[in-house]
Amino acid sequence: MNIADIRKDYKLQTLSEKDVATGAIAQFDKWWDDAVKSEIDEVNAMTLATVTATSLPAARIVLLKGYDENGFVFFTNYESHKGKEMEQNAHACLVFFWKELERQVRITGTVAKVSAADSDAYFNSRPPGSRIGAWASPQSTVIEKREVIEERSKELTQKFSDGNIPRPPHWGGYIVKPTEIEFWQGRPSRLHDRIRYTLQTDGTWLIERLAP
Repeated sequence: MNIADIRKDYKLQTLSEKDVATGAIAQFDKWWDDAVKSEIDEVNAMTLATVTATSLPAARIVLLKGYDENGFVFFTNYESHKGKEMEQNAHACLVFFWKELERQVRITGTVAKVSAADSDAYFNSRPPGSRIGAWASPQSTVIEKREVIEERSKELTQKFSDGNIPRPPHWGGYIVKPTEIEFWQGRPSRLHDRIRYTLQTDGTWLIERLAP
């Protein structure tokens, strides 16, 4: 099969200015509810794009763990590549692609750490194995072999055998505070619908249609 011949014509939905919410988060609420009801596998998976110190783009998949009018929250190792990149450049982009609904959401904004209390609350809700893993993995660093992590996990499991596993100081949450959110709906013949919300200085959202 020729890769260039792989294509799909999108026909499920439309997206019109007259049908969208006046606020970007309210519109995300609508699409999020649709996605959850559609029972999409790992509906909260999203691409996180950052920029390195040498201005190279970097992207990976992370999991959304909460959102509200303030922004979109995920958790990771502060000392990972993405953590260091966000420390150097406090801007990021998130992308959701829900292929079952032929929809994409792109969120651009500034990044900040969530409070220690919020990080503690989420960390303590994780399964014990995941909490051990946060301690065991020096995320993004080079290791000699997998056994290094496995042995470290065994040692930490023994250390925290009483079940009291505190949050590592190098692990916690980030919030992406949106300044722009674009909603993309697939349409036939690649004439897709794209509605962009841009945050204004008075807190309202400017709504514009973009060419596909």
